[in-house]
Amino acid sequence: MTRSAAGIVATGSYVPEGEVTNDDLAPRFGVTPEWIERKTLIRSRRHAAPSEATSDLAVSAATAALDQIGLPPEWIDYLIVATSTGDAPLPPTSCLVQRALGSHHAACFDINIACSGFAYALSVARGLVTSRPGAYALVVAADLWSRFLDPADRGTTVLLADGAGAAVLGPVPEPYGILETEMSGHGEYSELLVVDAGGSRNPASHETVDEVGHVLRMRGREVTEFALGTVPQSVKGLLARAGVRAEEVDHFVPHQANGVLLGRLDELLGLENARTHLTLQRYGNSGAASMAVTLDHAVRAGELGDGELVLLTGFGGGMAVGSCLLRWTTEVTA
Repeated sequence: MTRSAAGIVATGSYVPEGEVTNDDLAPRFGVTPEWIERKTLIRSRRHAAPSEATSDLAVSAATAALDQIGLPPEWIDYLIVATSTGDAPLPPTSCLVQRALGSHHAACFDINIACSGFAYALSVARGLVTSRPGAYALVVAADLWSRFLDPADRGTTVLLADGAGAAVLGPVPEPYGILETEMSGHGEYSELLVVDAGGSRNPASHETVDEVGHVLRMRGREVTEFALGTVPQSVKGLLARAGVRAEEVDHFVPHQANGVLLGRLDELLGLENARTHLTLQRYGNSGAASMAVTLDHAVRAGELGDGELVLLTGFGGGMAVGSCLLRWTTEVTA
């Protein structure tokens, strides 16, 4: 089987217009706006309009990525949507995105692994693209968490937000492209982030609605401990397999979980020479989308140089960790 290198050849993102600031939320929880920012580094977050669903956000981000490289939607061979907040249990959100884009020949499927979703989807897409020379994969990470929040729960409401980011994977010349990926599941911690109701074990009913069972519940302190305990080990394993030292990494694009937590991870990972890219100050934590949105902002600002090493790392619900190491290329055409 002929194989070729696969890399990200275009990116796109979309965040809704509706802005919710710390000034808006602080009175509800009896704290100051400065307290929220000190605890999270977040100053505002975006919420979708009532008319917007997850697939709408995903289509906007995907369109931006396709337009960036001038790739017709019908050239997409694989369309993967990473989301935990799909439009509905069926059909898959990826099929709704396909219909809206006109990518009529693409194989479509969703990945639901919460905040690690973008890294997981990139890993799967890499395998598909490298095994089929000339193929293109469109990876979209989109979440609309504002519909799944308990407005009385400070721990989730000040963090979670809505957004979508996209990447087109295609053939790139060596030594560019995705060098190594890492995925790990930790189901023994699955109770740390949950939406209890609405599935086959606890289907929707009047009781589940009355008990506020359809919203996200998070054990924040334990999630932090999980991230600090597992992410460094996962990333160090990835870098070792790629033959790359931590100090050689030029850019770190993490899941935008919590700014204080990310600062602690920076120290543990030993990425002293890397620039850590953050968008959470303006956009909050948009779940699977946050890493993709942040990557697109860095790309469009011209912050990623040709040949530079870029590390993407996501972690969260599942629990799970996913990472992707790329050698960036700016010389790509469709």
